[in-house]
Amino acid sequence: MIANATDADAGFVGHALRERGFAFTELIREQHDTWNQTLASALDGIDMVLSLGSSWSVYRESASGPVSTETALLKQALKTDVPVLGICFGAQMLARAAGGYVRRADQHEIGWCDVRLTREAPADSSPLAGTWMQWHYDCVEVPSGATTLAESDNAVQAFRVGSSLAVQFHPEATESIVSRWSSGDGRQELADARVDYDTLMAQTRTEATSAEVRSRSLVDWFLRDVAHLRV
Repeated sequence: MIANATDADAGFVGHALRERGFAFTELIREQHDTWNQTLASALDGIDMVLSLGSSWSVYRESASGPVSTETALLKQALKTDVPVLGICFGAQMLARAAGGYVRRADQHEIGWCDVRLTREAPADSSPLAGTWMQWHYDCVEVPSGATTLAESDNAVQAFRVGSSLAVQFHPEATESIVSRWSSGDGRQELADARVDYDTLMAQTRTEATSAEVRSRSLVDWFLRDVAHLRV
């Protein structure tokens, strides 16, 4: 699992993966210098890579070191057909590794947003559709050869490249995760985005039970039909 030091909670996605027998080895982005020593063998014995979100942007100059290191790792995963599940920033990293492009979005998405399947999405990708938690300011232009599976009015929400899947939304988001994102600097972000904290948390409590069930379905679909791993 690739994550930032202060945001390494895989939430509902982590619960579902652990229930299906997976255990995590953590790679912390702020400690990327230690990855380089083992990058060539970092994927040995690894069934899949889970790349979580971040408050960073992939094009932020101050994050260029960890972004470069993670890009190299994800490129190696794509080359060797090790499945990747990228979430939000992780989705943008997967796009970058596969030759896509990440840019500032015309409109941020913060809160519970509707996601719909694209016309080219196969019927079995239905777990992607629904109301999902989002918190992002950037969006992807999908790499050549990838299939766009889901979208919102503002951004690509999911694409598949080989045995890997990128989702711009946050299927892992539990109530505690959303509460943590909304504290400290996050509270000011909400104010700047004109998102009311109390309304967001009330909707989170309303959506959490459904989101957990749909997250499990999404993980099962990813493992079975995208990654071709035993569920």
